[in-house]
Amino acid sequence: MSENSSREKSPDFLKQINDLTAFHSLNCTLYRSYVHSVFAEKDATSLAEVPFLPVRAFKAFQLKSISDQDVFKIMTSSGTTGDVSRIYLDRETARLQSQKLVDVFGNAFSKTRSPMLVIDAESTVAERHKFSARTAAINGFSLFSKGRSFALDNQLELAIDRILAFIEANSGTRIFMFGFTFVIWQYFVQELKRLKVRLPLSNAFLLHGGGWKKLAEQNISNERFKAEVQEWTGCSDIRNYYGMVEQTGTIFMECPFGNLHAAAGSDTIIRDPVTLDILPHGKEGLIQVFSAIQKSYPGHSLLTEDVGHTQDAAQCGCGHQGTIISIKGRLKKAEIRGCSDAYRYN
Repeated sequence: MSENSSREKSPDFLKQINDLTAFHSLNCTLYRSYVHSVFAEKDATSLAEVPFLPVRAFKAFQLKSISDQDVFKIMTSSGTTGDVSRIYLDRETARLQSQKLVDVFGNAFSKTRSPMLVIDAESTVAERHKFSARTAAINGFSLFSKGRSFALDNQLELAIDRILAFIEANSGTRIFMFGFTFVIWQYFVQELKRLKVRLPLSNAFLLHGGGWKKLAEQNISNERFKAEVQEWTGCSDIRNYYGMVEQTGTIFMECPFGNLHAAAGSDTIIRDPVTLDILPHGKEGLIQVFSAIQKSYPGHSLLTEDVGHTQDAAQCGCGHQGTIISIKGRLKKAEIRGCSDAYRYN
């Protein structure tokens, strides 16, 4: 398996990834058994050779490289009861994730704080120790807020009076709107449409991510999503991002040209869903993501269940150097590979 040389990250990045593989192998017994039973025991010479962990492993196993006493937060993915990822963070990893969000957000928008309208319910962020993907995202991006208000009540119904009061209180100020894509579409935009209410938010910018699977089932494209948001709010600066709770902090931000770019300290490659061979730019397959900041758990090299393809950053006119990723959807009937075998080694 070989990679196009234009896709190679710097030797420093590959060394960071190799160091994390060694660290997690030393400190997480299950991960060590998995790596030793599935992959060659050597430092990777390219991203293609880095051991990858199926993202579904976090739903089936407790994977952490820290002691119970060092657990600062436990984040969970969205999903049905019992079918959620559990991600264990220490203070250092949580700090690194927050710092990465600051860098990515600041490069896309501004590091200046803005009044924040969260397109969600306040109850979503009520739990202080156990964090869902939505909780983590809302609290993470609240770093850029100068006061925040919630657009939905705790029953996920539109709190129109609260929204209008927030807009009036911040008249003439650039407003930051944030939410999960499906929540924005289903409980915000569609309710505004049903009520025939158009909001005066032309001075706002919107960041959204997650929930595309449900929109894809309804044949809602990114273009249609943006068009209806703009129609009912007046907001035209709309950015999507791709990320997951298993690699919080490392996100792919949509640029002004509509492309999702890997942030500094991260990258992505594509694997054939059958052979797991590396695929070149433009070929569709399973997305593998890399991050150099996941230190409390083995989340630095993950094989996702998402399908997409990559492009060379040079093909985009925005000037961002990060690999471009296009997301096509979720692999049907995705199954964990390797971890159950590794489990038998313990």
